[in-house]
Amino acid sequence: MRRFRTHGDGTFELEEFKSLGDDVILEQDVLVWHPETISFGQNIYVGHRSMIKGYPSGYIQIADNVWIGQNVFMHGAGGITIESDVGIGPGVQMLTSSHSIPPKPQLILDATLEFAPIHIGAGSDIGVGSIILPGVSIGRGVQIGAGSVVTKSVPDFSIIVGNPARVLRERN
Repeated sequence: MRRFRTHGDGTFELEEFKSLGDDVILEQDVLVWHPETISFGQNIYVGHRSMIKGYPSGYIQIADNVWIGQNVFMHGAGGITIESDVGIGPGVQMLTSSHSIPPKPQLILDATLEFAPIHIGAGSDIGVGSIILPGVSIGRGVQIGAGSVVTKSVPDFSIIVGNPARVLRERN
């Protein structure tokens, strides 16, 4: 029988963060794991019920002037970097690990985990309910449409939409 260990309940103290700038607002019911691997710049807002899951082997670095909506999930095992002046809509998910596909009959759940970082460039906006998969780098000034699933890296100043997300056009 499998045994699962708890990662804890996500409660934290502000002193536990790797670094914490001025004017950081963490709304009610925000959960944080491994805050010692998480750095916040200045003027950061994190909406209600968001989950910021740091890992001992990963990191989450958030620069200045970042707005993170409600119910956002960040999985930092592979590393997440968010540059300044970024907006992240409610319900966005950022995933930095996935299971390799094992040969039959091995269960996928027992397969090796693979990690890859996410990078979001300055001035970008991630639409409500979007999903960003491992290894994706989003350029500067990118607009991601609501509900998009971003599976590949995105060039600067582009507008992307869909599942899987594709470049609709470049910003003017």
